[in-house]
Amino acid sequence: MENMKKSSYSKDIILVLTASFFYMASPMLVTPLITGFTESIGGSAGLMGIVGGMMNLCSLVCRPLAGNLADRISKYRLSLIGAVLMTAACGGYIAAPNALIVVVSRIINGVGFACCSVCMATWVSNMLPRNKIGSGMGFYGMMNALAMAVAPAIGVSAFQRFGYRISFCIALVFSIAVMIVIQFVGDKGEPEKAADMKAGLKEQEQESDAGLIMENAAGLIRKSGKQLRKENGIQLVDVRVLPIALIIMLFAIPYCATQSFLVTYASVREINVTVSFFFPSYAVILLLLRLVLKNYFDKLPFKVFLAGSSACMLLAILCLTVMNSNIVMFTGAFFLAGGYGIMSSVCQSTAMLLAGKENRGLANSTYYIGLDLGMALGPMIGGALYGGLDIRWFYPVLMLTVPLAVLVYLAAGKQLRQKQ
Repeated sequence: MENMKKSSYSKDIILVLTASFFYMASPMLVTPLITGFTESIGGSAGLMGIVGGMMNLCSLVCRPLAGNLADRISKYRLSLIGAVLMTAACGGYIAAPNALIVVVSRIINGVGFACCSVCMATWVSNMLPRNKIGSGMGFYGMMNALAMAVAPAIGVSAFQRFGYRISFCIALVFSIAVMIVIQFVGDKGEPEKAADMKAGLKEQEQESDAGLIMENAAGLIRKSGKQLRKENGIQLVDVRVLPIALIIMLFAIPYCATQSFLVTYASVREINVTVSFFFPSYAVILLLLRLVLKNYFDKLPFKVFLAGSSACMLLAILCLTVMNSNIVMFTGAFFLAGGYGIMSSVCQSTAMLLAGKENRGLANSTYYIGLDLGMALGPMIGGALYGGLDIRWFYPVLMLTVPLAVLVYLAAGKQLRQKQ
């Protein structure tokens, strides 16, 4: 019986990991195309920028609500809601006659993305034993990284052959795939307290004394009611996870600035490199690193990963500063994978461990708020540096985020430093 449970458990994890690939692939396919599409149907340059950032902005605003919901309703239900919203958004892109419909669709996409991202990470973490959360969330991050590398390439290739709207149809298929895959997951991810109460009542039903059954059941209900009254208020963030959110934000800023400005940076400095290979190389290296390190995610303390990833991040930024060939660029991609890429998985699994199992939805939400802020601030800071400083100072200034992340860790206190 135990073996059957383990087999089913593994199947459920694989299915949720598969769904996590599809939910990430759908918006990532749209991202490199949506600004150009907005312009093609009459949008202004200013509106193009708004459309480009609208999904992340909406996702950031919605994450606290999604995190609370992930701890109160089943993960299956919240994932389904998110996938339905993302499907509706893709339908909006396909049919959009004007830029206003695109803006509305981006808002819907942001809400759906917030639901899926918070919920699926929580769903996977709750299926994992505590001593496997590090490696398990590493695989979850690996699926996300794979989607982030593959989907934009599919989108750009489809656009070049068939145009914008056919490309958005592929994103629609990815969103529908999420809805289909999660139907086969046996563990629906019921909230911890609800699941505990059901288990308690089931045990009481096996007692022979009917009076004892009713008394114990009433006690469980009273206990559950007190817990619900105590926790009924909506929490915006999990305070325990805030240092982790700040650390991943600081690591994400130079990464996202690179995403937005690497092509321009290489062009302005007249560097003869194949920039289009940078992020696919980064993704492949990251997949390999996560496979090599999978047994260490659950063994080594957070401070070891922070030290290693900080060193890698500094070396990545240094490589991009002095970049003059493809070899140096690929070396930068390698160190960036060891820096931001590894740290994103480690920070997420650490957030899960800092929160109790019943609070992992809010913990995930808090982690993603930090990530969203990094994704938003990276291009903004990059734009300010590009417009206000000599281009040679672009990466040296971004390098300051790494020591700031270490300072956050040192200021976080004993709880974070000794979490493992």
